[in-house]
Amino acid sequence: MRTFRSMSAVLALVLTATATQAQPPEKDDGKYFFFKDGDTIVVMGDSITEQLLYSNYLEMWSVSRFPKRNLTFRNVGIGGDTSPGGNNRFQRDVLAHKATVLTVDFGMNDGHSKTFSDPAFQTYLKGLQGIADQAKAAKIRVAWITTQPIEMRQVGSALQGVNETLERFSEGVEQIAVKNRGIFVDQFHPYLAVLAKARATDPKNINVTGGDAVHPGPPGQVVMAAAILKRLDFQRLIARVVIDGDKLDAENCQVKMLGAKDDGTLSFSCVTSGLPFFPEEAKSILKWSPILDDMNRYWLTVKGLKPGRYAVQLNDQKIAEYTAQELANRVNLAGPALAAGPVAEQVKQVWTAVKDKNKYFHDQVYRGVVLAGNNQELYAERMKKMPELDAAVRKALEMKPHTVQIVPLGK
Repeated sequence: MRTFRSMSAVLALVLTATATQAQPPEKDDGKYFFFKDGDTIVVMGDSITEQLLYSNYLEMWSVSRFPKRNLTFRNVGIGGDTSPGGNNRFQRDVLAHKATVLTVDFGMNDGHSKTFSDPAFQTYLKGLQGIADQAKAAKIRVAWITTQPIEMRQVGSALQGVNETLERFSEGVEQIAVKNRGIFVDQFHPYLAVLAKARATDPKNINVTGGDAVHPGPPGQVVMAAAILKRLDFQRLIARVVIDGDKLDAENCQVKMLGAKDDGTLSFSCVTSGLPFFPEEAKSILKWSPILDDMNRYWLTVKGLKPGRYAVQLNDQKIAEYTAQELANRVNLAGPALAAGPVAEQVKQVWTAVKDKNKYFHDQVYRGVVLAGNNQELYAERMKKMPELDAAVRKALEMKPHTVQIVPLGK
């Protein structure tokens, strides 16, 4: 029995997405997030994983939202690889890093065919099951991720040809996840929904996700990362502050009112428990999916203000402008805070540290040594730098207080 959504269900998902996102849960404390304090997360897959895009986004969102959690990420994606390949290299690439969590994303090379092949499908399942058996023996928690659909470079339905095969292979991922009590992550259908939405608006819109048909660019890979994190119960709330006269309510941040000035300016200090994130290079996808706001809920509500327009400032730097009514209804500061100001600067520092670490590991350690012959002496020498690079990420994540000002603007 097939359990995946039909194409009509995918289109229904597109139509109802906005209504669903308009009523997010008020409480969001990250208690159930799959990545726990102290985890070492190994990200395994093929060339799509080796691109260091969705894996970097997974890491950046996770560490910036949970800066106090000691999370270590290692990417072991190999271009052209399949599930049997992942099974065969499990000891070298997973156990060697003492992984506590593994994400598995194979299928593009296993099932890349216009015609479904049961022998190929069974080989795929056997490789995944081999990974599952080894992970269970090592007590590693596994998130089983479907491949994303390819973006067909012709006009018509996004679900046709190769994608029909990949959907069938994605059903195999679900079977393995259920059988082995792992986490099943369907990124195929959320990704397909974005493609369907774009094509419904413009049938000739056949390059939505960047890159090539098989290897998405940043716009496509941020869709992948968001779908994965949501299934892993990622905490999308950064902070929530509500000011209503003398009443103050806050969540995920330490807030102290600094008072009001004669001109009507309100001020408070704030130390949030995490940071927003969205990769600038992926911004074109926001035309089709509200990922920035949905994944970064940096909410501010200020009630009782006199009618007019107000600037929101962080450490005396203006980041946004709203009406009194907009502030009373609640605004999301994520986009403005990422565009300019002290939060933006800190996020850039963390993002640079994450990318530098992963580029070094990929170029100098994994490709440079492991896949080039695995010279153990050279491997040990180059791995000495990894704790330093991991520490640089954590150093950049040290949370800082900011002064937030709500300043009335002249008419």
